[in-house]
Amino acid sequence: MTVLPKAFNELITELSKLPGVGPRTAERYALAIYNKSLVNSSSLSDSIRNIHNEVGVCTITFALVDKNLSISPLYSDENRDKTTVIVVAEPFDIVSIEKTGSYNGTYHVLGGLISPIDGVEPDQLTVSQLTDRVKNDAVSEVILGLNASVEGETTALYIQQSLGNTTKVTRLARGLPVGVDLEYADQITISRALEGRTTL
Repeated sequence: MTVLPKAFNELITELSKLPGVGPRTAERYALAIYNKSLVNSSSLSDSIRNIHNEVGVCTITFALVDKNLSISPLYSDENRDKTTVIVVAEPFDIVSIEKTGSYNGTYHVLGGLISPIDGVEPDQLTVSQLTDRVKNDAVSEVILGLNASVEGETTALYIQQSLGNTTKVTRLARGLPVGVDLEYADQITISRALEGRTTL
């Protein structure tokens, strides 16, 4: 015997497929959507549909762009420094960096991190396109803005090897976050903090 109507169960199943959304959270989301007016639910449905119909990918940086654009404004803007490139794993990593207002270069989205366990191999990422950009734009510095994880470290090493001596390769500084006790920090964070230590 089914407790919930079929449409509810179908929505819960689809919501559960989203990253970080478990069955219980999916149930709450489904109920919230049901409790909204039909107009609000239709707006949500239209927004989801528009993600696929109106969003594209930049042919150079692989950042998300409006479908009618082939090149991201973060690259085509003449005020951006094309000789500096921050490499990130996913498009939303760009949002975090842009919010700082401290960077005026361009970006390159890999589309993930190398992870054989998850079936992500180097040839599935946009590393070869990055090496082409380094040559075409005479890039003087590639900044690795990747996660401090095993996958992030593996990907960083692969990019360094792929670029060779064609350009300067740096990485975002890493260390202990403010308010974190040393005993709770992971080994990679502590290692990076030791490498990047500064004189007081």
